[in-house]
Amino acid sequence: MELRVERTDRSGDSTIGKLYVNDQFECYTLEDVERPVKIKGKTAIPAGRYEVVINQSQRFGRLLPLFLNVPNFEGVRIHPGNTAADTEGCILVGETKGEGSIGQSKVAFERLFNKLKTASETEKIFIEIG
Repeated sequence: MELRVERTDRSGDSTIGKLYVNDQFECYTLEDVERPVKIKGKTAIPAGRYEVVINQSQRFGRLLPLFLNVPNFEGVRIHPGNTAADTEGCILVGETKGEGSIGQSKVAFERLFNKLKTASETEKIFIEIG
């Protein structure tokens, strides 16, 4: 399965984008700001292609998608949330987008997670961040 994030809207504290699953629009994304030098918990991951696995998150107490081998980052996941305050370097997903926020995050996340979980049983999952 191929995921792709197109970063489209940048503000002072967040980056909003569009997430595609196998080239079909799935939902909106929200990340921290892209920075040339990482600031812990306040920086979007570098553009690139990463493998994604599903595993248990200690922090969230449930299965979540995890990005592998992100340079200078650990524990980057896709999870629900609405603003940059919720992300700490992870990618949030939502059904709607506003100025520096996304909405209906749990709905978007559960729909995406079900697709990822099913795919992970038979194929590798990759995400391209652009």
